[in-house]
Amino acid sequence: MNAQDDFLRGRVPPSQQHPQQQSQQQRPWQPPPQPQPLQHAPYPAPAPMPPVRPRPTRGWRRVVLSATFGLVNLGPSPAEREETAYEAAIRSMPNGSYKVGVLGKGGVGKTTVAASVGSVFAALRRADHVVAVDADTAFGRLGSRIDPRATSSYWDLAADAGMQSFADISSRVGANAAGLYVLIGEPAAGRRRILDAALYREAALRLDRHFTISIIDCGSTMDSPVTQEALRDLDALIVVSSPWADGAGAAAKTMEWLADRGQGGLLQRTVVVLNDSDGHADQRTRSALTAQFLRHGQAVVEVPFDPHLRPGGVIDIMQEMAPATRRRFLQIAAIIAHYFSSRPGGRDAKTRPNQSR
Repeated sequence: MNAQDDFLRGRVPPSQQHPQQQSQQQRPWQPPPQPQPLQHAPYPAPAPMPPVRPRPTRGWRRVVLSATFGLVNLGPSPAEREETAYEAAIRSMPNGSYKVGVLGKGGVGKTTVAASVGSVFAALRRADHVVAVDADTAFGRLGSRIDPRATSSYWDLAADAGMQSFADISSRVGANAAGLYVLIGEPAAGRRRILDAALYREAALRLDRHFTISIIDCGSTMDSPVTQEALRDLDALIVVSSPWADGAGAAAKTMEWLADRGQGGLLQRTVVVLNDSDGHADQRTRSALTAQFLRHGQAVVEVPFDPHLRPGGVIDIMQEMAPATRRRFLQIAAIIAHYFSSRPGGRDAKTRPNQSR
């Protein structure tokens, strides 16, 4: 480069200068552009997982599930789903102390129903202590249906003033495999003694300290002082009838008797059990009787004939009772649990004001 080049550069207009030189002289400094991240298309949202179908636990549906190594799951049968719903209702009922009375004339299966419903509650409410109480003064047989080895009765319970803990009192009552305890009316052998209302009340007070659910197998004589004492503090009632017109008539008279004595509230918490104890009832008669009680606002459950219940002896709800029969007793217990839900706390709630005095 010579002096002439320098002279000419000074006289060239800026617009005619080299573009690179013009840019470097006029534009302010800027940082270099940052690299932009690559833009990817968003991932599609995962598809929702299909609901897991419950597995059958018995019957031919379980056989199919096992034979196909779990690939073919037809789900529980309608009967199994019904049982599951009843069991859930029983397990989810509110905590508290409750009493259920069982009424019915002789020969309709009142004691069988009391032992079966009590066993259902004991099996499904393991955290509770459930007791069945024989309040039938006419040679009650509740002990033979739950624990024939039980020998202590009301008189033994009331006479022992030293009983304080649950272990003390459980040694005075019988029990079955389901966990249901039983206080018998009197031993099969020995001198006959007559249960009165005062003795029943004393024994009931002792049981109430340790048992949260009591099933009271009442006598068939409504005017009996013991029966009237038992009816005083019930949270629900079961009226047992045969599936024949004469048995249903006796059950209807029982409810009329209760209504006449101001027990309308208890009648709203009553379930009528049509118990087919001999297998001779026809469906038409059962349907007519069911409709009759439903018109009066009572829940009705039909218990089918079950050879296991007919001969007497200990009732086994888990192994020997027919599935259809057990399902009906589950239904009865679920209805009773629903009645309990309308009286949260049961006996605890009723006695709380007295305890605060």
